[in-house]
Amino acid sequence: MKRPKPDAPRAWQRMLSGRRLDLLDPSPLDVEIEDIAHGLSRVARWNGQTEGRWPYSVAEHSILVENLAHRLYPEMSLKWRLATLLHDAPEYVVGDMITPFKAVIGPDYKSVEKRLEEAVHLRFGLPAALPQEVTRKIKRADRIAAYLEATQLAGFTLSEANKIFGKPKAGIELVIEPLSPTAAKQAYLKRFRILGGPAGRPE
Repeated sequence: MKRPKPDAPRAWQRMLSGRRLDLLDPSPLDVEIEDIAHGLSRVARWNGQTEGRWPYSVAEHSILVENLAHRLYPEMSLKWRLATLLHDAPEYVVGDMITPFKAVIGPDYKSVEKRLEEAVHLRFGLPAALPQEVTRKIKRADRIAAYLEATQLAGFTLSEANKIFGKPKAGIELVIEPLSPTAAKQAYLKRFRILGGPAGRPE
């Protein structure tokens, strides 16, 4: 993947941790789990078009996907379950953009998202690019999560969700209750630690 030219304009984001993350050429050393959890707990899924007192956050969605992956693939190692929890981590910087809009923006968005994903993976001891089989399992769990969210929170009928996402073959029944940003952040960090996410701040 091409990196930005040395003379290219820089795009920095200052994080609450004090880190300054270069969005075009992010360093794993500038990635902090607290920043990720904080950001994702405040990014709304479905552009905020969900029912409930609180917006349904990407942090809570990530926990749901990891839960589903564990149910679908109980043999999945903690390492890959951690990767599952982090599957939308770049959105703590770029937000949760709906798929049709990503297509309109074009490859530049995917390029930025990919670099952020690689930096996150390397920061937490994962390979920059996940094995295809792991990616396939994450995508399956992600699709089931979208189906559950669509039918429980986003106003989709079952027939609409079946057509768009496909009816899950696995008989999984989960009730989704949107959490406050504070609760979602705490739940995300707790799950991260349970899955063996490394603590500490790299220098």
